[in-house]
Amino acid sequence: MGFALSKMLLHSSSFGDGAAIPSKHTGEGADVSPALSWDHVPDGTRAFVMFCHDPDAPVVSNAGTYGFVHWVHYNVPGTVRSLPEGTNEHTNGRNDFGKVGYGGPMPPNGHGKHQYYFWILALNDDAPIEPGLTLWELLQRIEPKVVGMNRLVGTYQRA
Repeated sequence: MGFALSKMLLHSSSFGDGAAIPSKHTGEGADVSPALSWDHVPDGTRAFVMFCHDPDAPVVSNAGTYGFVHWVHYNVPGTVRSLPEGTNEHTNGRNDFGKVGYGGPMPPNGHGKHQYYFWILALNDDAPIEPGLTLWELLQRIEPKVVGMNRLVGTYQRA
């Protein structure tokens, strides 16, 4: 399938698509992941991957990637349809803060409003994936297994 949007939809009870992310879910607040839920899951889905990426971050890595990764979360069983706020279930990868787990939005002071893309990917394989991977390492492993994907976009701007 490659990386193309599908009919699967991702929602949050904390913010709507294109709306501001509450400070509770940012580096200036409690820094907990938002509650997420999804529907219209593709047939054959056996696992899910979530991640949060800020393409507006003024960062380009040595590997040619851009933006900033705030969360990499995977090994979510295909029967699951939601994650609670601040989830510690499943497996976390390494974010661009250099930590494992969620690290909320916190754009540089004076940098304006950033968009944060919360992605969900449906996989046709539920083989366990080792913990601690970066987003780019994870994407290399799962790309041939992706059967659906979509995103929810929130915004945040530091005061």
